[in-house]
Amino acid sequence: MPDNPTTPADYGGFGGRLRAAVLARGPLCVGIDPHPGLLHAWGLGDGVEGLERFALGAVEALAPEVALIKPQSAFFERYGARGVAVLERVLAAARDAGALVLLDVKRGDIGSTMAGYAAAYLSDGAPLVADAITVSPYFGVGALDPVFELAGQTGRGVFVVALTSNPEGLDVQAAITSTGSTVAQSVVDAVAVRNADRHPVGDVGVVVGATTPAPALRLEALNGPILAPGIGAQGASLADLPALFGASACHVVAATSRDLLRHGPRPASLRRAARRTADVAAALLRPLSGQVGGGTPGSVEGRPEDTVAAPITTSLSTSNRRRRLWPFPS
Repeated sequence: MPDNPTTPADYGGFGGRLRAAVLARGPLCVGIDPHPGLLHAWGLGDGVEGLERFALGAVEALAPEVALIKPQSAFFERYGARGVAVLERVLAAARDAGALVLLDVKRGDIGSTMAGYAAAYLSDGAPLVADAITVSPYFGVGALDPVFELAGQTGRGVFVVALTSNPEGLDVQAAITSTGSTVAQSVVDAVAVRNADRHPVGDVGVVVGATTPAPALRLEALNGPILAPGIGAQGASLADLPALFGASACHVVAATSRDLLRHGPRPASLRRAARRTADVAAALLRPLSGQVGGGTPGSVEGRPEDTVAAPITTSLSTSNRRRRLWPFPS
């Protein structure tokens, strides 16, 4: 494995880079959601200064530890141009710390407008460039082609919303299409077509909420990552994931935000919470036999067992540390 698997290298695009990051750090995505309640809990004001201290503080603590950082764009956009400027700094800081960055924007449109969104978030050198973005498919999955195409050209990824954690979503997502499948299943099937024959895994993933009924979708042919939000504040637990995703659980990256960020603002507390959560996720989502994943190692770089919180590296570029091994199936 090259020293830094979060850079575009010989990993076959975003799917391969995510696989490498999960190998090193476990199947955990942490949302950076500067909710007003969290700002208050951290002793910060609900202004741009509080936003910046919160977001950059969370990134500084967590980006060296977890595979995927997911800033929620809306919480930055509500402050206007100054908030978006903070988001730019957050994206850069998370990448510099070695994490992959999934920008949660859930954009969806047609034609040149969708191409504009793609350029904003997936073009090399764009101020808001991320490793991947979330998109909404309800103009039709085909309308997202400008995003898929640019992501493929630049080695980036896309997560398409399929089945969400909010109960209101079922009115649309569980509706039956003319082919007899649900809308959500049709989204998954369309993504699977785009991931066909990709190795080790495709670059287009789906978002499936962790509070959805099990088993709600057929995911076996997806050949791509599955982002499972809803852990913690929205009512789901990591223990729900194996039953929900079955044989596809090995593709799941569990996503949490408020439930983990409440351990701030102390960086050490945030890091411990992230390590614990990543370990539990790795143990539940079926690490390969004989590989590290969950639990505490005997030592890391010579430190005794009782001083080590979890088997997680502090930098993906530090190749001589023990890594949590939790691969997508090859």
